[in-house]
Amino acid sequence: MYNKITPQILDELKQISGAENVLYDDESIKLHSEDETEDLSFPPEVVVKPSSAEEISKILRLANDHMIPVTPRGGGTGLSGGALAVHGGICLSMVRMNRIIEIDEKNFQAVVQPGVITQVFQEEVEKLGLFYPPDPASRGSCHLGGNLAECSGGPRAVKYGVTKDYVLGIEAVLPTGEIINAGGRVLKNVTGYNLTQLIIGSEGTLAVITKIIFRLIPLPAHKKVILAAFGSLENATDAVAKIFQKGITPSAIEFMEQAAVKAAEERQGKKFPNSEAEAQLFIEVDGNYPEQLDRDIEQIAGVVEEFNPLDMVLAEDEQKVQDVWTLRRGIGEAVKSISPYKEEDTVVPRANMTKLVRGVKEISAKYGITTICYGHSGDGNIHVNILKDKLDDVTWEKNIDAAIKEIFELTVTLDGMISGEHGIGYSQKAYLPIAIKEAELELMRKIKKTFDPKYILNPGKIF
Repeated sequence: MYNKITPQILDELKQISGAENVLYDDESIKLHSEDETEDLSFPPEVVVKPSSAEEISKILRLANDHMIPVTPRGGGTGLSGGALAVHGGICLSMVRMNRIIEIDEKNFQAVVQPGVITQVFQEEVEKLGLFYPPDPASRGSCHLGGNLAECSGGPRAVKYGVTKDYVLGIEAVLPTGEIINAGGRVLKNVTGYNLTQLIIGSEGTLAVITKIIFRLIPLPAHKKVILAAFGSLENATDAVAKIFQKGITPSAIEFMEQAAVKAAEERQGKKFPNSEAEAQLFIEVDGNYPEQLDRDIEQIAGVVEEFNPLDMVLAEDEQKVQDVWTLRRGIGEAVKSISPYKEEDTVVPRANMTKLVRGVKEISAKYGITTICYGHSGDGNIHVNILKDKLDDVTWEKNIDAAIKEIFELTVTLDGMISGEHGIGYSQKAYLPIAIKEAELELMRKIKKTFDPKYILNPGKIF
């Protein structure tokens, strides 16, 4: 249903964004044909790097007129194929739109372009004593626009929420070329439908975000971390819900099974505490009053003691805290380096997390596959990495789809969902009906058609 890029269209794209920003050499095409999703590769026909909403408006009008698919792309760190040009056409790279336009210290707000790297933004606001909590593992390379598209979370979501909780407003370009503004610079707003929150998490299928208004909060002055080791997966996951029942809300509670820690050790060339334990919890508390953190740590340690820990290690100084975070942030990349894999992004109420992890291991044994689990246990978001490991190709291809379906079916029976922060994108769309009924899916399709009547923007995703 889509048309190919012609020499005439190439010329028009060069007139819009400049010839140096319209790329179709082999190296550029290959670079933009992949993200961090398994081994998928879908080459676009051309990569365009606009510098303004006005340029994007012209590009989308051109694409809409000629039935050319357009795939927005941020840092290329996605894990569901959301930025892959599955129908070719134009890859719309947002890399040049990378300005922090304003940091408003008085109102605790910031205005940024979507190509700003998350960590860069965090560090700039922290210099002013401000805090932007959403904390995806790829924060050193992912873009804020991509964070909005996927509604990224990360470890600190348990206390501070996810990306959507910090967005006051956006500027965006519709697939038909209109530039819209949704939301604004106020903390309360019920002026019409909430288009801002509709576009957040829509995975680049409804509009191209070109400007973001964030709310910020004060930067906590102190952090402390406990690394608790357990002799069983169940003891680790059972401890999590009990911590919250004591009235404590840590800034992060991360779950890591032994194989995940071992993979990080090997890849990073470092030895981490208690790496022989079956599972570990990484528990961080933060705040402005050290004496309160001491009380929180004491209470957390008391809860952990109820679940037969093998050991507890306290990290108080900044370097030790960073060392533990380095371990956790490196796990995903380390696990994926072991063998071909599929990563599933399951999320359940945290009281059901033990049942989820136990069930995943039972399904793994049934199909003879290897799974490594880790993730944000404070909000029930467990990343299940399914590894090919030593399986032969025939057995892998025969069993993988059935195993994933069973894991997702289990997740839904535990009142969960099949993606907490990675999105549906291209790789998960076949499984969406497990979690979403047809009536809801049809409503989503109608919303998509209203925004994008010719289906040119990021086609082939979600549905």
